[in-house]
Amino acid sequence: MHGHDAGAVVLAHQDSDPRLGPGPVLGRQLREQREAELLRPGATLAQGSGHRDREEAPDIERTCFERDRDRIVHSTAFRRLAGKTQVVVYPSDHQRTRLTHALEVAQVATSVARGIGVNVALTEAIALGHDCGHGPGGHASEDAFDAYLADGYDHGPWGADVVLRDLNLCLETLDGIRNHSWSRPAPSTVEGEIVSWADRIAYCAHDLEDAVHAGIVDVADLPDEIAEVCGRTRREQLSTFIRAIIRTAGDHDRIGMGPDEAAALAALRAFNYERIYVRPESLAQSQAVVAVLTALVDHFVEAPTQLPGWPEGAADPIGAAVTYVAGMTDQYAFDTAVQLLGWDIDRLPRGIDSQ
Repeated sequence: MHGHDAGAVVLAHQDSDPRLGPGPVLGRQLREQREAELLRPGATLAQGSGHRDREEAPDIERTCFERDRDRIVHSTAFRRLAGKTQVVVYPSDHQRTRLTHALEVAQVATSVARGIGVNVALTEAIALGHDCGHGPGGHASEDAFDAYLADGYDHGPWGADVVLRDLNLCLETLDGIRNHSWSRPAPSTVEGEIVSWADRIAYCAHDLEDAVHAGIVDVADLPDEIAEVCGRTRREQLSTFIRAIIRTAGDHDRIGMGPDEAAALAALRAFNYERIYVRPESLAQSQAVVAVLTALVDHFVEAPTQLPGWPEGAADPIGAAVTYVAGMTDQYAFDTAVQLLGWDIDRLPRGIDSQ
């Protein structure tokens, strides 16, 4: 259990054989130097970046964006994505959670970033953090919290400006998280633009796959004009759209897609909206989510002393209540409603298997 003594080195395996050739340890400065030499013009370089709200000394090993990536992965908000709805509450082993969605977005985004030759670490940090601002119960949580905030509730800015604020992330990372949704202003970096596309590609492909596994739609239902461009399976669709962005960057020096692939992606998203997101069962689920979450926020606004860590004399019970409820996992929110509010179990959102 203590490893195997090999002289100056302790090995994990007694028969360990692989060895390294001579070479330098790749500390931060050498990594930054290699970025400057290898990345494409227009890529965001770690050297000269790393601007944070609270100044910090550079890490000796990691670039600023690698440091951001690590902070996000080890954060409470990121871990809680495992218990938050992607499309349906109470997902089975076949359906995605917010966490698996974030990982798939990161896979798509880093594939594009590597193919184009831009900053993979920044791309991955934005992708992994992009949905940390989502509340329980999926996108319906935004509808639930909208009425309580003067500027409304948008999971991108909320994630960057509230949920991840204490991580003191780089401004470039926060910008990509804040503006990954297409309804927001464009991100300031090409890496942020890549994540915007990767998010849409990933959820269009895997939400369809989840719906097929759940029996909501049949893969044969996908119109032929979409399938002829990008296929009917997640693997075909991801491959088509990832390569389309890389090819477009090579041909036009922009982050985007050619008209045919872009039209197929838009049509796939429209198909998902009609057949998955706004079907009667999904709308009923959303209404149930909104009812539970608004009831919880109302309760904590009226009784802010029940909020964990509520300081005496604090002046913003509404913001504190939204922050607390938005941070809950699905199961914790629903259990809290039942135990604290006496919520009728029959009024809770229903999963696929209980429709």
